[in-house]
Amino acid sequence: MIELDETSDVKKDISFLSSKLESGDLKKRYKASLEVIQALSKEVEAIHEIRQSEDTHTIVEEKSDPSEATAVILASDWHIEELVDPKTINGLNKFNLKIAEQRANNFFVNSAKLVRGFQRDIKIKNVVLWIGGDLISSNIHEELLENTCLRPIEAIKKAQAMIIAGINYLLKNTNCNLTIPTSSGNHGRINKQLHISTEQGNSLENYMYCNLAQHFANERRVKFLVSTGYHIYLKIYGFNLRIHHGHQLKFLGGSGGLTIPVNKAIAQWNKGKKADLDLFGHWHQRLDGGNFLANGSLIGYNAYALSIKASYEPPSQTFFLLDKLRGKSIVAPIFLE
Repeated sequence: MIELDETSDVKKDISFLSSKLESGDLKKRYKASLEVIQALSKEVEAIHEIRQSEDTHTIVEEKSDPSEATAVILASDWHIEELVDPKTINGLNKFNLKIAEQRANNFFVNSAKLVRGFQRDIKIKNVVLWIGGDLISSNIHEELLENTCLRPIEAIKKAQAMIIAGINYLLKNTNCNLTIPTSSGNHGRINKQLHISTEQGNSLENYMYCNLAQHFANERRVKFLVSTGYHIYLKIYGFNLRIHHGHQLKFLGGSGGLTIPVNKAIAQWNKGKKADLDLFGHWHQRLDGGNFLANGSLIGYNAYALSIKASYEPPSQTFFLLDKLRGKSIVAPIFLE
């Protein structure tokens, strides 16, 4: 075994090489540190320049903006006396007369909240409350004889009481005038088959609307527009609204959903009398189609919706603003639960 003493040239060379390697490693670390410092220095300079920049933008509110709108509230497809057993639809919904009353109460309370909320920034003097039919299910199908908790006359009396209470609530809790156009649905009829030309004369709902108009005849803030045909037209700020329950629209499924058959119907109807916006219910589907608004339902998802493979949708109705200059603007759901 070879032993090396302290003065050995080999040991000196080993020591020199070790120190050189350490020095090289330090140089690498030093160089890397300088690069980091240089990058941070550039970031600090950039931040400083941004803070010192005078290139800013200020949003100034136009004080003379003549903003005005009419609030439109859609009420349809309540089916108040029909029962929905949650066991038949995987627990997605439950419905009975007590729930119907609570959802109707929520409808009017939340509608008033929306009106008052938008009045903070927008001039709203008028509310259109569309009562759009199928407020009751009646007994037009044999299944409904088993699946309703009130007979048709009892149901229509109950629906009338709920609507009277709701109109009174809107009068008390808003400062707006109410215009109330009405549409008869396909459920509230007294005949087994739908009679197209005499639909209004066979409708319990149409009879109820006449009663409601008489009930509020002396209320200066309320004006009823009871339809005498399938369509009822209402002009607001020069925008023409065409309003109907929706049961004359034909939809047999397929791609595009409601949109394609609705637009085909609108194109045909516009040949006779043009409308800027169609409002309807019937399909229990809340949908903004641009030139139309489809309303949701108060009853919500049920066994029939499941059977036709309709998309699940929680119970809701529709609120929107018709701007004086721009037409349909803000569209919002009216939550019922």
